[in-house]
Amino acid sequence: MSWNMQDYPDSLKNFETLERKKIIEIANALLDSGYDESRAIAIATSEGKDWYKNASKEELDSFDKEGNPSKNDQHDIDSANPDLLDENVQVKYDAENEEWVVKTVKAERAAGTFKYKKDAVKRAEEIAENKNSKVITYTKE
Repeated sequence: MSWNMQDYPDSLKNFETLERKKIIEIANALLDSGYDESRAIAIATSEGKDWYKNASKEELDSFDKEGNPSKNDQHDIDSANPDLLDENVQVKYDAENEEWVVKTVKAERAAGTFKYKKDAVKRAEEIAENKNSKVITYTKE
């Protein structure tokens, strides 16, 4: 079941309007990609909150001007991979770029890069919690 700004899970009622809009947009895309509702809501909530917290004023204004999510929206489902939900999240040091990389095992792309290991581990823990998986951390070589 997809959602819109008038019909959404009760767990989203206390979010700011733009934050809720982003969460619904993400959740609908996850549902289209084959995620079950409970996982879609948990992942979308985490990602939407993160986006809202880090979005610039320009990003917020631009997103505010976009149309609201609808139950009939079409999403790019080719880039999502529900098979990765059961995979652990790794934190490894990339010596060439001098940064810590957060990446789900078997994923093609990193979920993020960080200057400090503690920040990378924090992000990995957020992702793993949403997926009910584990975090594997490595030391510098």
